[in-house]
Amino acid sequence: MPIYEYRCKKCNHIFEVFQRINEDSSKLQCPVCKEVGPEKIFSAFSSSGSGGNSLASYSGSSGCGGSGFT
Repeated sequence: MPIYEYRCKKCNHIFEVFQRINEDSSKLQCPVCKEVGPEKIFSAFSSSGSGGNSLASYSGSSGCGGSGFT
């Protein structure tokens, strides 16, 4: 099950939730202030920034022997 990050619209608390991919998140509550309906945010791991550290842009030659699959 994936982990999703949410931000409370009322108190800005960021928290993580284990959820199924198609699970409805409209009834989630902030664990701090109990506000319903937090905003889903993208974590630094799942989004690609200007640092170029995403898997799609990785072109290093370490790990699987340089060329990947043989």
